[in-house]
Amino acid sequence: MQHNKRIFALGFFDGVHRGHQALLSECVRLAKAMDCETAAITFERHPQSLFRTDTPPLLTTLEDRFRLLLRYGIDHVYPFPVTAEVLGKHWEVFLLELLECGAVGFVCGHDFRFGSRGAGDAEKLRQFCRERKLPCVVVPEQTMDDVRISSTYIRKQIEEGDMATAVRFLGHGHMLTGTVVTGRKLGHKLGFPTANIELPETVIVPRHGVYACRAYVGPKSWMAVCNVGNRPTVQGHQIRTETWLLDFEGDLYGKAVTLEFLYFLRPECRFGSLEELKAQVLLDAENTRKFFENY
Repeated sequence: MQHNKRIFALGFFDGVHRGHQALLSECVRLAKAMDCETAAITFERHPQSLFRTDTPPLLTTLEDRFRLLLRYGIDHVYPFPVTAEVLGKHWEVFLLELLECGAVGFVCGHDFRFGSRGAGDAEKLRQFCRERKLPCVVVPEQTMDDVRISSTYIRKQIEEGDMATAVRFLGHGHMLTGTVVTGRKLGHKLGFPTANIELPETVIVPRHGVYACRAYVGPKSWMAVCNVGNRPTVQGHQIRTETWLLDFEGDLYGKAVTLEFLYFLRPECRFGSLEELKAQVLLDAENTRKFFENY
């Protein structure tokens, strides 16, 4: 099968944060210079999950990683399964297979490791490309405020509820996509219909509380107030996201909604009555609108 010429960005790209974006930008730049397409690899799940049971939760699902990689200029995404066969390949065999997929150049981070036992690294990639007269760009470590930009650091901010810092390091909202399921329809009774969205498995759950979000349904988006937690005022127990899309009209049941968490408004708390809850949610909506006026 004939493939178009492609510059490949190599990595896992969990979260597609600003460090990854520096790498993707180099990939796009090189592809334009060579008049070819861009491509990126990723993995269906955390590569370490093949060997460990205590891998950290991911920032993004595979589907959301696809969305973000396409947003930052990647034309083709190659998701590799995490199997002993794939991870056990010799690093050079792995690169040769990418050449068969149309690779005519590579971009990676300075600490990228690949192939069996992580034997492949940036220097081996450089040598591989020199021997074949292919371009190769190794992107140095990226920092903000003297802090290394990493999925680990961003994950910590999300867990602690510092969404503003997480968003600065991500370069976009923290993304979660889920399907709207039937809830107790309490929001309808209170005057603001909410969408109960199932949280994707294996992905980090933000600190329980209320957030200002951008909610996408297909190509359109709305400002949204999103509660993450177990809804203590109405004796809820299951962790879920309950989202009010401001100014939205229509039926969302069964549809996929993508949430981009942008700002932590307040912690989750118990109210003395449904009237108190309603008043607070209306205030949350007002604060969300104010946030977007300056965002």
